[in-house]
Amino acid sequence: MKNYRFYFLPVFLILLTFSLSGCELVGDIFKAGMWTGLIGVVLVVLLVLFILRKVRR
Repeated sequence: MKNYRFYFLPVFLILLTFSLSGCELVGDIFKAGMWTGLIGVVLVVLLVLFILRKVRR
């Protein structure tokens, strides 16, 4: 079970790197409006923190 945890985070980060193009995504979010972008960023950060807490247990 320990090996599974060791490989999960790097694979997850690589998947995020390929699936999200940072500049384009941020530009599209902020075209929709500042508050929409801010709420989107907060939700993504909370989702990442939630996933990390679940993985660590």
